[in-house]
Amino acid sequence: MAQGRRCGGPDPVTVAGSGQVRAALTTARAVVPRPWLWLEALAAARRLAPRGWWRRFPFLPLPDPAYWRFRMSTAFGDDWSGRPSTDDVVAYLGWCQRVHPRRR
Repeated sequence: MAQGRRCGGPDPVTVAGSGQVRAALTTARAVVPRPWLWLEALAAARRLAPRGWWRRFPFLPLPDPAYWRFRMSTAFGDDWSGRPSTDDVVAYLGWCQRVHPRRR
């Protein structure tokens, strides 16, 4: 059983990184048709990405798996496989825009 997981089944993060890659694809599907979220999505990616991510394979700004697991379990509980959805991403980025307003 993976650390921090109480329910059975594979950990969505450790199964070939599918949790993070799936979330990145979901985020792209949620953000691309909504240009008003582009800057906020970049800011969120910057906040989540570990320092020096460009020096390590797969050379993508993916958060540390343990941190991602923590974020997903605190947001969705123990059964968070298949999350976040596009609606979750849009809601989160909208919340970020309200909490971190930018000077325009």
